[in-house]
Amino acid sequence: MTSPPKSSPSKTLPTIFLPHGAGPCFFMEWTRGPADTWDRTAAYLRGLIASLPERPRAILVVSGHWETPAFTVASGSRPALEFDYYGFPPHTYELSFDAPGAPELAHRIRDLLATAGLPVAEDAGHAWDHGVFIPLKLVTPDAQIPVVQLSLRDDLDPAAHLAAGRALRPLRNDGVLIVGSGMSWHNMRGFSPAFTRRSADFDRWLEAAVTDTAGRETTLVAWETAPHAREAHPREEHLLPLMVAAGAAHGEPANVAFRDTVMDVVVSAVEFGRPLNAQSHSVGDSR
Repeated sequence: MTSPPKSSPSKTLPTIFLPHGAGPCFFMEWTRGPADTWDRTAAYLRGLIASLPERPRAILVVSGHWETPAFTVASGSRPALEFDYYGFPPHTYELSFDAPGAPELAHRIRDLLATAGLPVAEDAGHAWDHGVFIPLKLVTPDAQIPVVQLSLRDDLDPAAHLAAGRALRPLRNDGVLIVGSGMSWHNMRGFSPAFTRRSADFDRWLEAAVTDTAGRETTLVAWETAPHAREAHPREEHLLPLMVAAGAAHGEPANVAFRDTVMDVVVSAVEFGRPLNAQSHSVGDSR
């Protein structure tokens, strides 16, 4: 199967910014803190599809682990996996995720971005990084939903990533779930009790930013003014997937659907485009 089935969804899907964890954390015995460190995040990811208004025909993932000069769509029909994490148990380099690609959808994504005036390319040989296959092994363990990956643009311009999301908005009416895969806090030297309060401050800013529908994009473009912004993201590649998800739900409500403290810092998932009276399940709220 190389393209989504030709069903006609009746509901518009939300967009999601989710935490993809630390390497293959969900598929190993965690020894870098409490053994249950990632259990609540895993529960949120496992429940995601069931919480949607209907099952997606396809999933578009923007991961914090793929950057290119122009937005680039992975258009292969059976992408390989790239085990781009280091120092984990040997069995985590043998994980599989056999979801099909969707070349026809990839071409449509390319066309939507080009029509919006954004330079775009395709890469039929791109392998999915762990920001794709690790969370999706929990989200879609049967690996039956076709997946397409879109790169970040390596200038890391937040306005450009919001614009890309706006260009991709029509996909939601066709049953495509747009997922930004990153981390709301991503400082490899900043996972310790010294950063707990600072991460909570940044998380409060993030929640206020995304739930202010009218001012959301202006605030996100200026994200570096947030409390402890550069401690949260010394380099913003793990925050920019949120910009794409936000842009694809321009003018629509958002909510923090999941929050937990992992490795001593607060991390969140954000869902955009759900009616405020029909928001998803929320797992955990530790801040």
